[in-house]
Amino acid sequence: MLNLRVRSIVNEAVGINSFELVDPLGDILPPFTAGAHIDVVIPGGLVRQYSLCNDPRERHRYVIAVLHVVNGRGGSRAMHADVRAGDDLTVSLPRSNFSLIEEAPRHLIIAGGIGATPLMAMIERLEVLEAEYVMHYCSRSPERTAFRDRLADLVEKGRVVYHHDDGDPAKGLRVADVMQKYEAGTHLYYCGPPGLMEAVGRESSRWPAGTVHSEYFAPPPTVWPLGSTRGVGDEFSVKVASSGDLFPVPLNQSIVEVLRAAGIDCETSCESGVCGTCRTRYLAGTPEHHDFVLDDNERETYVMICCARASSEVLVLDL
Repeated sequence: MLNLRVRSIVNEAVGINSFELVDPLGDILPPFTAGAHIDVVIPGGLVRQYSLCNDPRERHRYVIAVLHVVNGRGGSRAMHADVRAGDDLTVSLPRSNFSLIEEAPRHLIIAGGIGATPLMAMIERLEVLEAEYVMHYCSRSPERTAFRDRLADLVEKGRVVYHHDDGDPAKGLRVADVMQKYEAGTHLYYCGPPGLMEAVGRESSRWPAGTVHSEYFAPPPTVWPLGSTRGVGDEFSVKVASSGDLFPVPLNQSIVEVLRAAGIDCETSCESGVCGTCRTRYLAGTPEHHDFVLDDNERETYVMICCARASSEVLVLDL
């Protein structure tokens, strides 16, 4: 964990503030890649994940942007109401579940609202690479569109296209129109509210494997990863490889909850399968994956113990 100081807070749009975090002594910060995020310990003890939205070449600061969600879980409210310039915050090292494929010939980027934050770092990197890309940025109105000053030149060049719907999705981006003709070598990156995520996910389902990349801020209310049977399955047991201890996992508890009750420390953050904090290697058994982070290759080795179940009687964890 890092102790960083809030050097500045900038209002980027209606309800959106950016926070510039620096080392109190002026030291350089650990590097990060486009699409990475950090965990932030918010006043009151809440932990939330926020994407880094500045240029990855910048080693002197991290910049995050936070939308004030009035009816949220309290994290954004605390960031807006209780954090001031000069305050110190504890944050994690950057990590990424949302990687830019730099060698791809071209890139299609779709952002919705605050979902633009990880994508801002991506277009900074693509500019450095002089790569071919276009970003479609969806928001309610210009006043609710963050980073307009940063994006002005790219809008003029046609690399960023705004779509304002005034609260009526029918007036916004026609996802099918921008995705109907797949061009070989194109990679897709998208992040935004549930409706946009569902629409883009549906349209991209026919794209070649490995060309679609997304990041969820929260699990969709009704749509789960392909093959998922979230909430379905019999009781199973987890085995801790280092001790041989075996713990039953009932239907109404997660693996994390069971392990913590047994006195085993488990690092978590979102506890809903979207952040990657609790990724754990498994050594035997057949997990049922219910996360939105791991790809097919990673699922051969890892499991997200905040949300996974198992179809085998025992799941052996490398703990």
